[in-house]
Amino acid sequence: MPIYDASAGTLTPIPATSFATLGMKERADLQRLLAHHIEALEDGLLVLAEEFGDWADSSRRIDLLCLDSSANLVVVELKRDESGGHMELQALRYAAMVSAMTFEQAAQALARYRNPAAPDPAAAKAAILAHLGWTEPDEEAFAQETRIILAAVDFGKEITTTVLWLREGYGLDIRCIRLRPHRMPDGRLLLDIQPLIPLPEAAEFQTQIGAKQAAERKERGERSRLLERFFAGLMDSARTRTPLHAERTPYVALGVLSRAIGKAGASINYVVGRLQSRVEVLFQRDDGKDLLRQLSQDRAAIEAEFGAPLVWEEKEGVRQCRIYQEIEGGYRSPEAEWPAIHQRLVDAMIRLDAALRQRIAALP
Repeated sequence: MPIYDASAGTLTPIPATSFATLGMKERADLQRLLAHHIEALEDGLLVLAEEFGDWADSSRRIDLLCLDSSANLVVVELKRDESGGHMELQALRYAAMVSAMTFEQAAQALARYRNPAAPDPAAAKAAILAHLGWTEPDEEAFAQETRIILAAVDFGKEITTTVLWLREGYGLDIRCIRLRPHRMPDGRLLLDIQPLIPLPEAAEFQTQIGAKQAAERKERGERSRLLERFFAGLMDSARTRTPLHAERTPYVALGVLSRAIGKAGASINYVVGRLQSRVEVLFQRDDGKDLLRQLSQDRAAIEAEFGAPLVWEEKEGVRQCRIYQEIEGGYRSPEAEWPAIHQRLVDAMIRLDAALRQRIAALP
């Protein structure tokens, strides 16, 4: 789409051209212009280096390496053509390679960039501190994230799909900025610089969504780690008392440790929750509710043998049904309490198996 000259009381289209048509080179012209006016891509960036490649065993170089005002590194990858090539993959490699950069290394890069012949690390450190508003370096707070800016004439669907997937699925701050040159009739060159992903009006909303997704990912990761440890302790405790679930592998994502009991589609399970867990016999078969009702005819004897009341659950429109007892405690309970929770679960599991296994096997 052209931009328009609105002078002389009329709109005159100024069509887009290409950098190749203009004879502008990617590194010598476009990169140089943006390095000197990095605010055109984003406010608050400090250019640390051009053609940064300070790593072993690689000849690859970052077009522009920047630092934002929150102490995050920003990899800027430029392409002057419309295809964009595989710039998102290149940028991901560069972001990974530079992600461990320290404050000291950033200062050295900036010193070499500003004066290759006579680098001044002290002045570079002072410039970075002033940019961040810090009084002294803080390595723990420095470069906690690495962001990516892709800048090109246009972006193919492969790139935009990948960028959206990385943003929405993994919380990576990766952006697409379109650079479109326009030649005025009087020979002046205009450069239309527009953010495509994320759109400015959606940025705040997407930031909120991203923060929520990041919190959810953190919770899932922590849940998985806690459940793995909880199940490991539970299985160690169970092995000393019963072979019921020996050599079984827990479904950590579901919080379930399962094995068959007497009939196809019937299982006896540990189900571990945050602060409540349970032992259960679960029926997942078309006649499961019929089997549950047949067992319930002997409910008093079953609960007497188990030694406590049980919950007999069947829900309208749900194929699954179960018999279970809830146990206080789960993977979010204090870890000091886990051994006692494990003992309660194993004890209840042994009693549930004893009360129901033979009865289930004898059902018609």
